[in-house]
Amino acid sequence: MSGEPEVHEEFEARLKAYEGRPAAATGVGRDPVNEPMIRHWCEAMGDTSPAYTGPDAIAPPTMLQAWTMAGLTRRPERTAAYDELLTLLDESGHDAVVATDCDQEYLRPLRPGDEITFDSVIESVSGRKTTKLGAGYFVTTRTDIRAGGELAGTHRFRILKYAPAHRSSRPVERRPRPVVNRDNAGFWEGVARHELLIQRCTACGTLRFPWLPGCNACGSPDWDTVEASGEGTVYSYVVLHHPPFPAFEPPCAVGLIELAEGVRIVSNVVGVPYDKVRIGMPVRLEFRRYDEELVLPVFQGVTP
Repeated sequence: MSGEPEVHEEFEARLKAYEGRPAAATGVGRDPVNEPMIRHWCEAMGDTSPAYTGPDAIAPPTMLQAWTMAGLTRRPERTAAYDELLTLLDESGHDAVVATDCDQEYLRPLRPGDEITFDSVIESVSGRKTTKLGAGYFVTTRTDIRAGGELAGTHRFRILKYAPAHRSSRPVERRPRPVVNRDNAGFWEGVARHELLIQRCTACGTLRFPWLPGCNACGSPDWDTVEASGEGTVYSYVVLHHPPFPAFEPPCAVGLIELAEGVRIVSNVVGVPYDKVRIGMPVRLEFRRYDEELVLPVFQGVTP
């Protein structure tokens, strides 16, 4: 045990050696500052300031990082030093990551047509910290963003690379209970019998899901049900990583499933690795019991 602090000190010294090394070099924005992106940003944020429209428009200052983002691709300007640092942390067991905070400094406004360049540096690596998520290290990068060669702003971004806390001693958490009311009770009664029931308007024949008190096509309050065949495809999906929720084990895939009958339902995609789920993947209904009370419909991925 007496040697443990020395091991930590040696490891932290290796991490500290990356401070001041570049994380991204000679980066170039994918697009010049442009009006469509400014408009999308303002619509998403609900920002109606006249400063962001018209012939003298500027970009919202908080868009600073948006002009440097790579989308879904890995940026070619990311350096080997940054990859080495992350690999060192991964291999030491600190393989989980969560973004913790960022701060920005604005030096001059960006305007449509500005060409963006940037460089990033590994500004700091903290000592070992203990958090509720687990013990780990905070890594801070600083990105200097330029327009036409002139420094326009600085963006600092901090992540925590950590070893997830041991959870075996925690009590087993139950899945949240569905909200059952007079409008959907029949659906959950069907699930208990391992039947996935879809409402059908008896006036116009329109199928609907989720269950509603009236038809959204013709307004009729009269309905019956049809049982879903259980065949479907992944219409869309997300992968849940963070934050972890009690009774769930991320990463897991949550899919919007289009049933063969034409309606869509949100449920877990199971039976295939989360990173193999794809839009258009065939799925098949199954029912899983999660505890003595709860049965849920889920969808088994069907691979070729």
